Amino acid sequence: MKKIECLAMILAGGQGSRLGCLTKKIAKPAVPFGGKYRIIDFPLSNCANSGIETVGVLTQYKPLELHTYLGTGETWNLDRKNGGVYILPPYAREKGADWYKGTADAIYQNINFIETYDPDYVLILSGDHIYTMDYSWMLEEHKMNKAEATISVIKVPIKEASRFGIMTTDKDGRIVAFEEKPQHPQSNLASMGIYIFNWKLLKHYLEEDSIDSVSSHDFGKNIIPKMLSSNVRLFSYSFDGYWKDVGTIESLWQANMDLLKDNPSFDLGGAWRIYSSNHALPPHFIGKTANVKNSLISSGAIVEGSVKNSVIFSGVKIGAGAKVNNSVVMPFSVIGENAVIEKAIIAQNCEITKNAQVMSDDNSIAVIPEGEIITPVDNGNKQVG
Repeated sequence: MKKIECLAMILAGGQGSRLGCLTKKIAKPAVPFGGKYRIIDFPLSNCANSGIETVGVLTQYKPLELHTYLGTGETWNLDRKNGGVYILPPYAREKGADWYKGTADAIYQNINFIETYDPDYVLILSGDHIYTMDYSWMLEEHKMNKAEATISVIKVPIKEASRFGIMTTDKDGRIVAFEEKPQHPQSNLASMGIYIFNWKLLKHYLEEDSIDSVSSHDFGKNIIPKMLSSNVRLFSYSFDGYWKDVGTIESLWQANMDLLKDNPSFDLGGAWRIYSSNHALPPHFIGKTANVKNSLISSGAIVEGSVKNSVIFSGVKIGAGAKVNNSVVMPFSVIGENAVIEKAIIAQNCEITKNAQVMSDDNSIAVIPEGEIITPVDNGNKQVG
């Protein structure tokens, strides 16, 4: 294979247990987002827009729908003769087969794939974040600093810092301390899970980590702390745009709602295009009885009821008299006549039948798993927490 400067690896194999029933049948990166996208569209589009043309996608949990969606990579203009998208699930070897045991182990098990391109740098990405970033700028700063590893960071409220890997840097941006989810954080610079490594250095640490019997084989818990203790040149790359880890029900719902703000901090219609693979559907239809306010309505949707502050995906049908408020309705779900949906996420291919209600009783977000049928109970009321 032709030698390349930078190769990207997207970690897309996690179970996504914090998304609960939404990842019961599909991998987290395949979860729909924003009316027409999947979460994986964001790192893949960022790669394509940044000029990174070789991308490995590491899959493991419930991969069928994600593999089907990725296809040849054509959607992201990443179907190349030399390069493009490679799907990299775990595989059997002479001495047996192993699942990916951690983020670092997933990369370690694919050293042979990376070596075929002999890259100078490897970009490691998470498959469950919503943001736009030009990785070429990060790579330039990495080279300018003569760094051996660069970690993208974003400022978070100090009260939330204990949920992240937290960096402390000197005046030049060199990382001098790192703590994974500290109880008492000393800084509010949170790791975004975006790393650039000099490949030969990373390969050495991965091989060393692979024979460490007490390691969790994780970048945040093992690789980064070991590099730091060895005085490796670790630098931060500051990012001040929109970034959301959509690994929980609350954050996924909020990221969808963020698209509905008067001045959304995240512009899907900007010059930095996010590519997605969609069904060829006719335009959406708003009926005479419909009342739609401040909502995203995707192609193929038919709306005859009331929709307010909601994200409606392709192929959704909303019957007359139905009310959908502050909710996300994923592809090809059907909301029956006079049904009520309040602050909810309805997964794909669900049916909320006539007069049924979906809402929580404690202002939390109600969630209906993929393919479920909800019917009226208790005099027409159905509450799902």
